[in-house]
Amino acid sequence: MNKTVLVCCGTGCLANGSAKVAEAFRTLLAGTGHQVECFVKETGCQGFCENGPMVRILPDDITYYKVKPADAAEIVAQTVEQGLPVTRLLAKNDAGQPVTRREDNPFFAPQVKVALRNVGIISPASVEDYVNRGGYSALKKALTMTPDEIITQVELSGLRGRGGAGFPTGRKWRTAAGYDNFPKYVVCNGDEGDPGAFMDGSILEGDPHSVLEGMAICALAIGAETGFLYIRDEYALAVAHIREAIANAEAAGILGDHILGSDKKLKLSVVRGGGAFVCGESTALMASVAGRVGEPRAKYIRSVQRGLWDQPTVLNNVETFANISVILDRGGAEFAKLGTEGSKGTKVFSMVGKVKRTGLVEVPMGATLRHLIFDIGGGIQGDRPFKAVQTGGPSGGCIPEELLDLPVDFDTLKSHGAMMGSGGMIVMDDRSCMVEVARYYVKFLSEESCGKCTPCREGLRHILTILTDICQGKGQLSDLDLLEELCHTLADSSLCALGKSAPNPVLTTLKYFRQEYEAHILEHRCPAGVCTALTSFAIDPDKCVGCGACSRACPAGAISGGVKEPHVIDPARCIACGSCREACKFGAVETKGKVAG
Repeated sequence: MNKTVLVCCGTGCLANGSAKVAEAFRTLLAGTGHQVECFVKETGCQGFCENGPMVRILPDDITYYKVKPADAAEIVAQTVEQGLPVTRLLAKNDAGQPVTRREDNPFFAPQVKVALRNVGIISPASVEDYVNRGGYSALKKALTMTPDEIITQVELSGLRGRGGAGFPTGRKWRTAAGYDNFPKYVVCNGDEGDPGAFMDGSILEGDPHSVLEGMAICALAIGAETGFLYIRDEYALAVAHIREAIANAEAAGILGDHILGSDKKLKLSVVRGGGAFVCGESTALMASVAGRVGEPRAKYIRSVQRGLWDQPTVLNNVETFANISVILDRGGAEFAKLGTEGSKGTKVFSMVGKVKRTGLVEVPMGATLRHLIFDIGGGIQGDRPFKAVQTGGPSGGCIPEELLDLPVDFDTLKSHGAMMGSGGMIVMDDRSCMVEVARYYVKFLSEESCGKCTPCREGLRHILTILTDICQGKGQLSDLDLLEELCHTLADSSLCALGKSAPNPVLTTLKYFRQEYEAHILEHRCPAGVCTALTSFAIDPDKCVGCGACSRACPAGAISGGVKEPHVIDPARCIACGSCREACKFGAVETKGKVAG
């Protein structure tokens, strides 16, 4: 009987030593005398990132978490040889019972894998693995179809671009196909510069052939023979895997001068991004691919007409292309059965922050925030109160607790001041300061603005100055009206989506958490205890048990007290870092305000 050991070797698990885990299995299984033949396969990200390295044994379908090289011998002896689980390495369900199958893990059970269908199962650059999972069958089918037939299926699917704008993919393809000037280009946006986002990177790392197949189908539909994958420079593993996949596909005759033996051709190349967030914007990205400064241009002429080198160009992001082969294989109408009326299919999210179970999540469009955060994510770390979730990256809005039952789709999020974005989702608890959250993202965006247009360049700097003053206790109530006015001006007059969407974190925090702004201004107090200029800490002697945990955690040596005696914080030495509060298990550390300066 053949068995396979799948070792997660995505970026997160590699950082936790999964390469050594894979090597340990290979060394153990290289010897003779084993009852079964077993193969070790290094896969892309399996999704449950905080519990890596993950190891999955097939066909037993037993998944282990936080595996160390030293665990390999026990897994081989007990699971590979006998089919029995190693209980201590299993995950537990919500009732605290160990589960063997990944699909019984509450993190994975509710998910629906479409874009991530192969990630964590196949060897990333292996053509054989991809073909064995049905890969390139859609491309073969596309070669028997007319461009109109291909585009019709994409239109029937209702697929909207997963890069953030949500533009109908079929409409984009049909428009580009309608122009007769050649050459035409197909471009994949793999820049993904949002803090906390790693959806596209994980697909490129774990299933690069699905992206190549989607691009090839697009090229057939619009009449392109050249394509580029623009991948951020920090994604070294993704770049390596996609380059290997291109080389392997060309060697197998799938891509190149004769696509699957036909007279159609497609040459794909990788272009590495320079780390500029603004190059996620379509026209800035194409300028960068062409070797120019990555600055956006006005879109009075769309890229489908005049894009890369002023030629018709289709630009979609990684996740969008990963869905294309599924649409052609199953049919557009079948794909459209997933999701909502206006947002079809599934969406991949990177769920991070103060949530118990972090990682890659794929669910049908229309799933609620509550379902994502509490059913899949397991709720808030330490069972603290939920405060907000930011969706859509640094330009996304912050959604409060009273809106947890919102369905997650393009139009619903937009109507509440947020956005889908590329799929970043950052969960916050009651110890997150919403004023500081807004300041942090505005600072990020002001640094990433290309500076080409005055509203974005100067507007973001001025908004940042006001938010910084509020966090330092120097704000005035009139600043809140000024912030709103500046945000609306910025959204109305900026050249590209960076400036137009940058006000979202400010406007949503002003709308849903205005009382926090007022506390900073009127009371010189940060309710969350984050803004150090407005925060001091004290220990309640009635709650303190004298365990010393706060004293040991304090980096400034500001806490004194004997064993089993109430401790005291010296305000002259306290740097208001909050380490004592985090360390205290008895709720004895209290947050207080203080006058700035």
